[in-house]
Amino acid sequence: MSPQKFPERRLSVSDGVAILVGTVVGSGIFSLPAVVAANAGDGTTFLMFWVAGGLVALVGALCYAELATTEADVGGEYSFLARGWGPSVAFLFAWARVAVVQTGAIALVGFLYGDYAQALLPLGPYGPSIHAALAVMALTALNMAGAVAGAGAQKAMVALLVLALLVLAGAGLALGGGGTVSPTPAAGRETVAGLAMVLVLLTYSGWNEAAYIAGELRDVRRSMLRVLLVGVGVVTLLYLAVNAAYLNVLGLEGLGKSSTPAADAAAAALGPGAGFAMSLVVLLAMLTTMNAAIFTGARATYALGRDFPRLGWLGRWGGQSGAPVTALLAQGAVSLALVAAGTAARDGVSAMVGYTSPVFWLFMLLVGLSLFRIRRQGVVPAFKVPFYPVTPALFCAVCAYMVYASVMHTGTGALVGLAVLALGLPLLLWVRAGEGRVPVPSGLRGRG
Repeated sequence: MSPQKFPERRLSVSDGVAILVGTVVGSGIFSLPAVVAANAGDGTTFLMFWVAGGLVALVGALCYAELATTEADVGGEYSFLARGWGPSVAFLFAWARVAVVQTGAIALVGFLYGDYAQALLPLGPYGPSIHAALAVMALTALNMAGAVAGAGAQKAMVALLVLALLVLAGAGLALGGGGTVSPTPAAGRETVAGLAMVLVLLTYSGWNEAAYIAGELRDVRRSMLRVLLVGVGVVTLLYLAVNAAYLNVLGLEGLGKSSTPAADAAAAALGPGAGFAMSLVVLLAMLTTMNAAIFTGARATYALGRDFPRLGWLGRWGGQSGAPVTALLAQGAVSLALVAAGTAARDGVSAMVGYTSPVFWLFMLLVGLSLFRIRRQGVVPAFKVPFYPVTPALFCAVCAYMVYASVMHTGTGALVGLAVLALGLPLLLWVRAGEGRVPVPSGLRGRG
């Protein structure tokens, strides 16, 4: 049988929703609500932050639905940027995904997973890093087995995760703290809205990864909108329910002081044994997020190799497996290198947040602006974002603010990430020297 050279449209709407939900509902919901609560003046304001985060994600999803149904390619944001800004910007984005954004996110969640796994199965002084590396290798191997295998595992993990969170939310709302923890709202404190929204939007981040399955969705022009809207809707409702449960059980003051709000709320509402069970749920959430990040991240790496012959080895699509095997291997190798680098740092999690955030939001801003540029090219989208141009302008404004906020709050890590992004410039010159020009991404060839 001859090898398959291109991705096939094998994925359903439910596959896409599972990937989106699994990417977003990661470690953030189990830790960041405590910091948001510490910066909220009262319980109502605390919950409104999460409503606002869901609305921002919805606005972004509508923009991405137009872009993804216009550029229905496996490269996702890479293809949007190629159409809107040209192949040089798309190349730098793909480089950023490989070297900074996606691999840094995989390493970040790997460190969080390792901390929890180490508590359950100690592996010595470097146990968290060992657990992180093992998770990266295992999930990369799973995705190398094929898109259907990776998506199938994702649906199973997401179903278990959502069920566990619904149990936590239901118990927290119905039972409360049972007298163990006072749910006093602690009103009258100062609200630090800027920092709170940075953390809320970080917890919601990941919905944009659905763009990378556009080239593998069945009936993408109708399915992509459903994936984005259903996925963002599920995440928003789930976040509101879980945070309302946190507030009901722990109170705003207790939540703001908790380092493990999910475990603390579960123990208060259901008893001490539930805290251990919730730790297992946290591990499941992190594996789900890592699996989704590995699945989608390799698609942009594949598109880079497909379109730039000097990097053509990255653009090989497995025939039997139906997966970008070499792209997955390259992504896994860089992720493992970042795990090793983070191990040398005092706080691997903070190092990876600083490393990835500014570059991530910079390219999100460019993606939002590309919608305006593509519209001016006369391209007729299958789906038009409502209330254009207000909707994409609002999205771009949020992205611009996040670029500023991430640089201001992440210090040295931000500079390192931006420096690695800059290293893509000599690589681009090398590609140009080999080709005599910047190649036109294959998704754009033959178009006006």
